[in-house]
Amino acid sequence: MAHPLEVVDAGTPGVWPLLRQEAQHVLAEEPSLASLMSAVILHHSDLASALSYQLARKLADQELRAMSLREIAQEAYAADPSIVAAAEADLHAVFERDPACKGYIQPFLHFKGFQALQTHRIGHWLWRRGREALAFYLQSRISELFQVDIHPAAIVGEGAFLDHGTGIVIGETAVIGRNVSMLHGVTLGGTGAESGDRHPKVGDGVLLGAGAKVLGNIRIGDNAKIASGSVVLEDVPAGCTAAGVPARLVRCPTCEEPARTMDHSLPGEALGE
Repeated sequence: MAHPLEVVDAGTPGVWPLLRQEAQHVLAEEPSLASLMSAVILHHSDLASALSYQLARKLADQELRAMSLREIAQEAYAADPSIVAAAEADLHAVFERDPACKGYIQPFLHFKGFQALQTHRIGHWLWRRGREALAFYLQSRISELFQVDIHPAAIVGEGAFLDHGTGIVIGETAVIGRNVSMLHGVTLGGTGAESGDRHPKVGDGVLLGAGAKVLGNIRIGDNAKIASGSVVLEDVPAGCTAAGVPARLVRCPTCEEPARTMDHSLPGEALGE
């Protein structure tokens, strides 16, 4: 899709009108997708309605039909509008940070990282209300469909970008701040020797490179960067870059807003060498 798009701030009402605009554009350029554009986007009055329909059609199986799934999503959105606001911020994050993304319609329809995250947000809402069986069911469907495994108790802030999505694992007591970016193969897990609160706490604006493993109840500070393939077993201060196996600090401060710029560069030598 080559038409220009107005850039909007996360959380503004501009995402939904632009998503409809893109759907109209696709309909005009590719009539074979007219039914899809109409059913998933153009027949809906707002983002919540369209998103509940999209997730239901993706997640439905013989055990839980699309109508039931859509009702669950709509219940969550009506009870907690912040879930929809987070979805809007997540959509904008993909558009802003992924150079392969030409608009909002791509992640909404096709990007499994975005769809897995939105399903998790509903599962987390169910979890907080004691509906654990259904929350675990959604977790299983996310894993089966999208190869993304997020425990329903895990907390994920708005504006998250799960690039590619494949192989991402997020444990039960993990907490992820706002505007975090992570690539495929990231694990936020336990060390295997702990119980209770045993998973990482990731600050705002953190960039987690492909294949990074962050293990244990440790803290990754705001705007830190974890290099691809690193294994992090200790706290990383805010604004620092950690790399290696086991990870060491290689730069403090790192680049500004690494999660937004998606800057994976590793200049300089390891600190202390």
